[in-house]
Amino acid sequence: MTFRFIHASDLHIGRKFANIPQAPDGNIRGRLMEARHGAIAKLAQAARDHGAAHVLLAGDTFDTATPSASVLRQALTAMGEAAEVTWWLLPGNHDNLRDAEPLWEVIARDAPPNLRALTEAAPIEMSEGVSLLPCPVAFRAGASDPSAPLDRMHSPEGHMRIGLAHGGVTDFTDSGEAIAPDRDQRARLDYLALGDWHGRMAVSDRVHYCGTPEQDRFKHGRRGVCLAVEIAGPGAPPKIEEVETGSFLWSEAEVTLHPRQDVAAALQALLPETGRRDHLLRVKAGGWASLPDRAALANAAQACAPDFAHFELLTEGLGTQYEAADLDEIDRGGALRMAAETLVSEAQSETLPQSDRDVAADALARLHAYVQGAKT
Repeated sequence: MTFRFIHASDLHIGRKFANIPQAPDGNIRGRLMEARHGAIAKLAQAARDHGAAHVLLAGDTFDTATPSASVLRQALTAMGEAAEVTWWLLPGNHDNLRDAEPLWEVIARDAPPNLRALTEAAPIEMSEGVSLLPCPVAFRAGASDPSAPLDRMHSPEGHMRIGLAHGGVTDFTDSGEAIAPDRDQRARLDYLALGDWHGRMAVSDRVHYCGTPEQDRFKHGRRGVCLAVEIAGPGAPPKIEEVETGSFLWSEAEVTLHPRQDVAAALQALLPETGRRDHLLRVKAGGWASLPDRAALANAAQACAPDFAHFELLTEGLGTQYEAADLDEIDRGGALRMAAETLVSEAQSETLPQSDRDVAADALARLHAYVQGAKT
C-alpha cells in the first residue's frame, strides 16, 4: 500500500521581484520570474524520478489574487503537459479564496483534467486507501489556526490520512493564530504537508515545511527544494527525501576588516569560484577600515558585481578609522577640508543619533572616493 507523492508549496508564480534593483540590461527580474514558472517542470520531473503520481501544492501557487492571464494560462498549461501527474492546488494567503475568488473560478473552468483545485475543507479520496484533507485559506490574514478543520475531517477506516495546510506553526502559545505543532496527533494524520514558510523545516516526523522550490530571499542560504514523500501504510513513519529544484542561490556572507589590509583580497576570498551567474549574493562588511580602504572595497565590489545575478555590499556595520593623512588626500585646506572635518565630527559625535552619524560617515567616504577619482 506504499504511497508516494511530492510535497511543494509557495511557487509564487508571477512574482515581479520589485525588491531587486533592476540592472541596466533589465535582465535579472525576468530571469527570476521565469525560474518560478520553470519550477513546475522541475516538480513534474521530481515526481517521475520518485515514482510519484501526485504533486501537493500547499498554498501560494500564485503570488497575487490577480495573476495576469498569461501567467495563469501558461502555468495551467505547464501542469497539464505533465499529464501523468495529478496536481492538487491549495489556496494560500496570497491566493486566498476571498481575495482570489475569480482566480479559483477561472482555474475551475480552465484547468486541465489532471489538476484539482482544493477550495473546500472536505476529505477527498486522492488514491485508493488514501484520503487528502485540505484546509484552504479563506482570508489573507486570519485569527484562527488554519489547520483546525483537520480534527473534524473523517476518513474511511484504514485510510491513510494526509493533511494539507498553509500557515505558520505556533511555539505552543495559546494565541490560536497559527498552526498547532501537534496537529498531526490531534487529527490522527500520517503526514501534514505545510506551506507558507519559504525555508525547509521539519516540525516533527510527520509535519514538514518543504519551503519554496525557487528561493526569493537571502534568509535561507540554500537553493529551493521539494520533498519526495513515501508512506508504507497507515501509521507508518514517512520517508522523506529533499529534492533540489532551485535554479538560483540566494546567500549572505560576512567579511570583517581591519585598517590597511588588502580589502580587495579579503572580499575576493569569500566569493564563490563558480556559479556566479545564478547566484544572488549579499556581503555584509564589518570591522574597521580607513577612508582609502573603504574606497578600495567599493571599487572591488563594483568590479565583481557583473559576475553575479545580483550583488550587494552592505557597509552599515563597518566602522571608519579617520587619519589626518586621509583627510589630506581630500584637501589640505579650504572648503573641502572644512567639510571633511565637519563630517568627521558628526560621524564621531556622541550626541547625534546613530542614523545621522552613519550618514555623515558615508558622506565622508563618498567625498574621499570622489576626490581621489577626480585626481586620477
